[in-house]
Amino acid sequence: MSDRSDGSGLTRRGALASLGALAVGSGVGWAHFRSDYDRTQADFDPELLPYDETYPDDDGITMFRQGLRRLGYYPNAVVPERVEIEWSMPVNGIGHTAAKSSPRPTPDGETVLIPSDTGDLHAVRPDGERLWSVETGAGTSLGFHGTPLVVDDIAYIGGYDGSMYAYDTETGRRVWKTSNWRLDAAIAIGSSPAYWDGIIYVVAEYNYPWQEPSGTMWALDAATGQPLWKDSRLWGMPHPSTSIDPATERMLTGSNDGVCYAWEFPSLDPAWEFQTDGEIKGTIPTHEGRAFVGSWDGRFYCLDLRDGTEKWSFETGRVIMSNPGIDPDAGVIYMGSDDRHVYALDTETGEELWSTNVGGTVLGSLTVTSETILVGSYDTHLYALDKTTGEARWRVECIGHVTSEAVPHGDRIFFAERGDISGHWDPNESETLHEEGRAYSLVSR
Repeated sequence: MSDRSDGSGLTRRGALASLGALAVGSGVGWAHFRSDYDRTQADFDPELLPYDETYPDDDGITMFRQGLRRLGYYPNAVVPERVEIEWSMPVNGIGHTAAKSSPRPTPDGETVLIPSDTGDLHAVRPDGERLWSVETGAGTSLGFHGTPLVVDDIAYIGGYDGSMYAYDTETGRRVWKTSNWRLDAAIAIGSSPAYWDGIIYVVAEYNYPWQEPSGTMWALDAATGQPLWKDSRLWGMPHPSTSIDPATERMLTGSNDGVCYAWEFPSLDPAWEFQTDGEIKGTIPTHEGRAFVGSWDGRFYCLDLRDGTEKWSFETGRVIMSNPGIDPDAGVIYMGSDDRHVYALDTETGEELWSTNVGGTVLGSLTVTSETILVGSYDTHLYALDKTTGEARWRVECIGHVTSEAVPHGDRIFFAERGDISGHWDPNESETLHEEGRAYSLVSR
């Protein structure tokens, strides 16, 4: 099924022509729209959950990294001693090196949503039975690289066409689309959306001749896609997914300008900024009043969520782009680097507990289960590492760079990879897709 109609009657070129002045003017601050966003700190009083749980506290909601704290923590998941590929399907064929979208089971567990970097959204049963696929406008650019947020039976995802989409998970019917021209002519949404009480929070990217590369944090009405609020202070085209820590009343993201941005939540007044010396591309998990930030400056930072002050930092000497995972019970954070290593660090002190070479750059997400760390590598393998020692328990060979989150679900593990592509980094060589990257289901053997 195809779903590329904008429905607005405007082309992208027309949108840029009509909204160019708005895009320029929006790059200097934050604004409400017609007072439609009216959340305040005084009215915010959520139940405080321990850090081995996450928000929203609602079985009807599922999202990237297992919740708003973005811990990547699956405490009840048991990874088998040995695994085999149950099924796989081709999904990714674009050379763009951003981490690929992660498969996301729906809240009822009966459907797995798999976005592709070609702009298609697929729905399958956990056993691989195909349910539906929809071709979207994101296919006009670099497709999808974010992971769906699912609230009951509606999935929300942003595309590299700069638009936000909402789909019925049972049928694939489009519920709404907020086109990029309604988001100040965004060129891309590469992050995964966050959700709280009927509002979606997501960052969009901008890069036009009349402005420096930049970004905007948006709040959208989940029922309609209507923009309610924005903050356009971000520079450098932000990639990380939005994190929210209700206990400290903070919302976070990072950007290519090397800044970690924090807002008061839910009022969304600016709270603080922390400047690193390199791009921030990994999603920022929160734990016990702290935020954990990897930077292209080769350092991994622990920040105080209240005021943004640095608690400690750990140096790998190479780019850190991965999405860290946290075991909140053990007080250990796991992160990967371009130096081919996975590190286990004490969340309080930053002390290194162990490190393991996984043969290639670690660019994607680290998943924390009851006994195991699941992590993909540029060496085309998914690894299962012992959580206590870092010893490799097994690895599964794939086709391309493994950069999605590995998602435990019942007796299965779902993940996706980049295609086998040559020539992407060499301007003198044509880009060639040798084999499409696939989404996988692993089971015990």
